[in-house]
Amino acid sequence: MAEVNRELQFKSTPLENDYIVDWNRKLGSGISGPVRCCTSQTTGKQFALKCLLDSPKARTEAKVHYLCSNHSHIVSVVDVYAVHFKFPGEMRPIPRILMVMELMEGGELFELVRSKRRFTEKEAVTFTKQIALAVYHCHSFNVAHRDLKPENLLLLDKSENVKIKLADFGFAKIDRGDLVTPQFTPYYVSPQVLEAQRIHRAQKSGRFPFLAKPYTYDKSCDMWSLGVVIYIMLCGYPPFYSEVPRKQLSQGMRRRIMAGDYDYPDKEWSKISVEAKEVIASLLQVEPAQRMTVTELLEHPWLNDGAVRDTPLDSPSIIVADEEAFREAMNAHSAQLTKMRLPDRAVVLKAVSKAKNPILMKRKKMFKLGSFLGANHTPSRATVDRTKNDESVKSLRDIIAFCTIPPRPVDGAAENLSPEDELKRLVSYALQQNPYSQRLKDALIKQAWDGESFAGSVDKRRLAIDIKDIVKKM
Repeated sequence: MAEVNRELQFKSTPLENDYIVDWNRKLGSGISGPVRCCTSQTTGKQFALKCLLDSPKARTEAKVHYLCSNHSHIVSVVDVYAVHFKFPGEMRPIPRILMVMELMEGGELFELVRSKRRFTEKEAVTFTKQIALAVYHCHSFNVAHRDLKPENLLLLDKSENVKIKLADFGFAKIDRGDLVTPQFTPYYVSPQVLEAQRIHRAQKSGRFPFLAKPYTYDKSCDMWSLGVVIYIMLCGYPPFYSEVPRKQLSQGMRRRIMAGDYDYPDKEWSKISVEAKEVIASLLQVEPAQRMTVTELLEHPWLNDGAVRDTPLDSPSIIVADEEAFREAMNAHSAQLTKMRLPDRAVVLKAVSKAKNPILMKRKKMFKLGSFLGANHTPSRATVDRTKNDESVKSLRDIIAFCTIPPRPVDGAAENLSPEDELKRLVSYALQQNPYSQRLKDALIKQAWDGESFAGSVDKRRLAIDIKDIVKKM
């Protein structure tokens, strides 16, 4: 294993001293938070800024990514700040981890594959070797990435000399033989991670005894995911898929993954080499001990003998033909990841006397006023209406208005915000005003809210309907 000699030092000085953030340019959303563009005050060079809420998990992501980032095929981490930071439109600074990273301007790997008029197995070999080198570097530090998928394989630029880099270490963890939490994206999940999920759920529901030694898996889960990525790159569709529309992980898909049950349809695979199929078969082994390691992959003849045919593949045309389904699958993955990011918490209700809910606090004041005026005093209808129209309700109505009518400036809104940022600002404020509303959180989860922004496209009509129902019941 590589020596762990890259210790991350979190900066506590203001980010603004070193970088200018372009709030109008959103580069995307990672597992844990939104990504913006920023520019160095001294050199004028542009970077990507990832914004995470400060937490042990966020600090782990920053440390693990920094540990692995000193490599030509992993997105570099330049600076990391642990500071109180305020987004435009927020009322006060919030503790955040701010990661300044190398700016990847070439887009995602599969966007390149999809756009190519001619994509060959030889090019697939070149791309696979770069990805494998990134995985090898992570595994040399005993780090399991745990979310190896096309969206996390980014291109440095749009030049013909394609350079792929691995990004987003939001699920990454050092493998000490204790990988338990079932973190995954459905298309790329290995059987061991599914088994970890099954046991995790059964134990939570009381249907399965807690083991003296918990069920664990290891970094070989990355090699399974890499096998799926190679399979899609060669033919344009995944080896395992849900037969139930709009369900990310059906029971049938789960069974096929657990059994390693897939095939090579002759129409697309007849032109693909035997060596490529050997690699995939070795990576998609159900038993981790039998699965090809990244060292074995890098030594395999498919990546080294130079005899791979330069025959055009069907994968670009298949991905383009089913582009809508491809994008829908990516959005579904984002929603699934959002659900998995929510920590498991036991529900503990505060005593009413200790609750800080704004509505309860106002009602307490009304009760005290009634006691002072006399036992028979009843609050006026106007007082009750004012209580119902307090800031918590208003914040929800602002979201409804934004979703049902064309976007327009909102009182107190930051200037020059995009519609996406304005909706994010309204949602963040509504969560501040309704901190105990599980119905609100459930409505946002359905729209892939990740705690700071929406990971996918928002169905504004559905969101408005769900929040109207919440307001009616308040």
